[in-house]
Amino acid sequence: VQLQASGGGLVQAGGSLNLSCAASGRTLFRHDLAWFRQAPGKERNFVAAIRWSGGSTYYADSVKGRFTVSRDGAENTMYLQMNNLNAEDTAVYFCAARTQTLRAVSQGRWYDYWGQGTLVTVSS
Repeated sequence: VQLQASGGGLVQAGGSLNLSCAASGRTLFRHDLAWFRQAPGKERNFVAAIRWSGGSTYYADSVKGRFTVSRDGAENTMYLQMNNLNAEDTAVYFCAARTQTLRAVSQGRWYDYWGQGTLVTVSS
């Protein structure tokens, strides 16, 4: 699976962005999907995930109530709607995929496929 993240950019605090992660080479059928982010000089952190089975969604505490993860099976794409952005959201955002598993969704080591990242910059 090849993943292509897009939709990043420069936005003012309080604004919104919608990231997309498009898959090619293989369908995302029976794959769990997730977003991670890495701020300058910091480690990569979990942001949000959506399981294949049941479509359950999961969020980091820092983005709950502001971000929404979703997927479109027909378009083989995952989205991350980000609202009420603040400067702490500035980071490179990566999408990831794995064959469905019961393993924790928030740990990057359990994902097999990664996109190249898209930069989100929030100005205060």
